[in-house]
Amino acid sequence: MKRHFVPVYLILALATGLSCLAAFAQEKTITKVPAKPTTATSGKELFRQYCAVCHGQDAKGAGPAAAALKKSPGDLTQLSRKNNGKFPEQRVLATFKGEGGVTAHGSADMPIWGTIFTSMSSNLNESQGRIYALLNYVEEIQAK
Repeated sequence: MKRHFVPVYLILALATGLSCLAAFAQEKTITKVPAKPTTATSGKELFRQYCAVCHGQDAKGAGPAAAALKKSPGDLTQLSRKNNGKFPEQRVLATFKGEGGVTAHGSADMPIWGTIFTSMSSNLNESQGRIYALLNYVEEIQAK
């Protein structure tokens, strides 16, 4: 008789363990660390290093950290579509700089990249170059 109960106990133990694991997996948090300085100057590389963790490599908002955010990262490929076919350059630039009143940007969720890039270099032209390279890359990836 004992032999028939062993598989049942094993199944129950496994199910209990899996449900505990699922509960643990649902508790996602963001560990905030200072941005590492970079030598990258291309918008694509800057995006990969700093933005893709939340927005995803494809910029559609499904990066590895997205699930842990209070507000989902936006699909950056749809900015022009949502702005009557015109890329909202000034709004995106203001977002990078922490201006413009976008609630998720500049708060605890999205770093203010303009300030961060400026702090990485004493050369203002280099810092501004990174901001505009990132801006140009986001414009390039707009859905057609």
